[in-house]
Amino acid sequence: MKAQTLLAATLFSVAISSPAWAAGDAAAGKEKSAACAACHGPDGNSVAPDFPKLAGQNADYLSYTLKGYKTKARTNAIMNGQAATLTDADIANLAAYFASQKGLTIKR
Repeated sequence: MKAQTLLAATLFSVAISSPAWAAGDAAAGKEKSAACAACHGPDGNSVAPDFPKLAGQNADYLSYTLKGYKTKARTNAIMNGQAATLTDADIANLAAYFASQKGLTIKR
């Protein structure tokens, strides 16, 4: 019985920490992305070399990065200010939107 309880608790912990639970809404992210478009382009494909392309990036990476700017674990005067007011839902939605966009492709 004790082993079953431990197994159930472990599986529950893994399930609730899964990235699928944190998946955002790309449509809501698109609505929130207007401020991002000035530097990163409307679909995340920046034409300016100083601003990274967000389109097609991994959603987990984008979320991690935005959370880093929000907490100031990553420092950038512009991005710290932009991320300061984002909620966790905003971050998940923006990450989902930019991850769903067509990014760079490799020609073979």
